[in-house]
Amino acid sequence: MRQVVLWAVVGGILITLLRVIEYKHFVNEYPAEIYGVLVALIFTALGIYLGLRWTRPKEVVVVKEVPVPTAGPFVLDEAKLREVGLTQREFEILGLIAKGMSNREIGEALFVSENTVKTHSSRLFEKMQVNRRVQAVQRGRELGLIP
Repeated sequence: MRQVVLWAVVGGILITLLRVIEYKHFVNEYPAEIYGVLVALIFTALGIYLGLRWTRPKEVVVVKEVPVPTAGPFVLDEAKLREVGLTQREFEILGLIAKGMSNREIGEALFVSENTVKTHSSRLFEKMQVNRRVQAVQRGRELGLIP
């Protein structure tokens, strides 16, 4: 509301100024075309200024505090690992799945074929009683097998 009043006052002052200029100088001494050009230039400059000012993107700074876990380093729960019955290779594949690697990337990292990775993954899913990779990672975290 404050800006609207401010611009209204500025507009009123400009109109008054134009009227004074009109009667004193331009109407008596110069042709009407010059007066029209001057008015057009003033409003063009004002329009450009306001357009640039109003369309400028406003900066928004978002500050978000993220709690950092203060727990100690990850410790593998070996009793749960034995209870689930995962082999060393299946446990390795679970860790690589948790890192977001695809079957092809896991195969390249472990120097095995993609089909071998799929076989180990399906056995891993069966032993952990899950159907998807995301579920396996969640279950592995719940059991304390992966950080």
